Amino acid sequence: MRVFITAQEIIVDNASYPTKDIAENSHIFRTLGLGYANLGSLIMSYGLPYDSDEGRALAGAITSMMTGHAYEQSAQIASVIGPFKGYRDARCAHVAKSIAKDNVESMLDVIKLHREAVEAIQPSEEFGYLKNAARESWDGALKRGCEVGYRNAQVTVLAPTGTIAFLMDCDTTGVEPDIALVKYKLLAGGGMLKIVNRTVPEALRRLGYNDQEIGSIVAHVEKCDTIEDVEENTAEGIKQTICSGLKPEHLPVFDCAFKAYRGKRSIHYMAHLKMMGAAQPFISGAISKTVNLPQECTMGDIRDAYVQAWKMGLKCVAIYRDGSKRSQPLNTKKTNEGGGNETAAGDSRLQVLEAEVARLREQSGMPLRRRLPETRTALTHKFDIAGHEGYLTVGLFQDGQPGELFITMAKEGSTIGGLMDAVGTLTSMALQYGVPLEALVKKFAHQRFEPSGFTKNPDIRNASSIIDYVFRWMALTFIPGYAEANGPGRSQPELPIPGLIEELKKRVNRPVPELPIAEDTDILVRAVKTGEGNGSHNGNGHARAVHSLSDAIAHFQSDAPTCPSCGHVAVRNGACYKCLNCGESLGCS
Repeated sequence: MRVFITAQEIIVDNASYPTKDIAENSHIFRTLGLGYANLGSLIMSYGLPYDSDEGRALAGAITSMMTGHAYEQSAQIASVIGPFKGYRDARCAHVAKSIAKDNVESMLDVIKLHREAVEAIQPSEEFGYLKNAARESWDGALKRGCEVGYRNAQVTVLAPTGTIAFLMDCDTTGVEPDIALVKYKLLAGGGMLKIVNRTVPEALRRLGYNDQEIGSIVAHVEKCDTIEDVEENTAEGIKQTICSGLKPEHLPVFDCAFKAYRGKRSIHYMAHLKMMGAAQPFISGAISKTVNLPQECTMGDIRDAYVQAWKMGLKCVAIYRDGSKRSQPLNTKKTNEGGGNETAAGDSRLQVLEAEVARLREQSGMPLRRRLPETRTALTHKFDIAGHEGYLTVGLFQDGQPGELFITMAKEGSTIGGLMDAVGTLTSMALQYGVPLEALVKKFAHQRFEPSGFTKNPDIRNASSIIDYVFRWMALTFIPGYAEANGPGRSQPELPIPGLIEELKKRVNRPVPELPIAEDTDILVRAVKTGEGNGSHNGNGHARAVHSLSDAIAHFQSDAPTCPSCGHVAVRNGACYKCLNCGESLGCS
């Protein structure tokens, strides 16, 4: 122990740490982690059950001696190169203000508590000498520490030691009992490893069995994977019991964490907690140990395990219910050896997979909705059809393809506005369920209904309806090659014809009265000099700008209605109104 403590003390200044604060505190307190493995096998070799006062007395005495001698050696190192920095200066990383100026008194109080805990070790005639040795080690550690301090704030911790114990050829890890006398481990590269506990013969010899009896019992363990008596069916279908040769009173010595595949016994979860309780008073840090519960345990059992651990003063506890994971490192039975017959667990897993395949096959013909992310990219486009304004907003998938459509008309609450909302929703659902945009464009482009007319989009000069414009614009934007095949420049360029645009506007533009008319942005400003024309000036010598026909006649009558055909302001014509733009009559004239 003195050699290992010295070696770990040297490593502190040469090790790497995950964070800056951990590194700083590691150098301030110089915490170490000496521990042990194979405790379960040691207890078994003495012919003692893991769940016994004698076994806990052995564990407590060994742990106490280990930590006591470790602190004694730490004090010896401190006499040469001084105690850890935090011993006489309580400042450390991640602590704004220390409670005390130094940790001298606190450190000595911890050592005294460890020393007092020795008296609580289970009395044992066989291991009484170990308890006395532990008491002496703590007396020496306390005496030397009062003189020179300690080089390390913590010296021991019980780690899982899974891989290390395997390399050291141990039958058990850390403070754990054996998982089972016979274990099977599936290897990552294929194959299976059968691990047999080699402490059984020594324990049987300790219990008084002769070599012939030991050989018979070990052969039974290797054949049946358990030391208990098992039942087998004969060729005639008659059940017969195969006896192992072990006396019933010796069965607890060979109890393990998991129940054997063909056995009935296992260690109760309270035995795990009691063993941890026997070692914890002599450990500087915590104990990494699994409290194993059988598969049939209840929520009440798990709750009670945590409560009992708290009452015992354990620093940490980890509970594992057998079979709670689909796969685990070690099993108590063969899973699949050399491509042989499937086990019950394999059959169950196969049934689950077959049911999953059947469910997926049923769903294969059903549409699958592809939802957009919560935060998505979108395009917004403003359009104008015969003076009716609106906005298209297209939400995009991560690959840039459209996934949703919103159509907003300038006049909310109108009939066409509601219909456009419905069309946007239906289009969004179709796109998310995988309907190709080409199919939607082919179906809805060139639909003809009002409002229709000229647009301000040079790629879509004339729209036969709002639906026509929406889907043609989406095709031009998202379908490769559509613009080249359907754009206005695909054929011979058009020759300008005087007066053609004005005539087409009169015949094609068919607004809807429910929607507002956008102001004409193609403004014709005509500066009229003073004294020229009739009504072209305001009478005080300043020219008046005429922006549109509606502005030119607006002063005739402020309450005149708009033309239902073209939207311009009408003028009074007798008892009725007349549109000077298209000639539409509003009333009786």
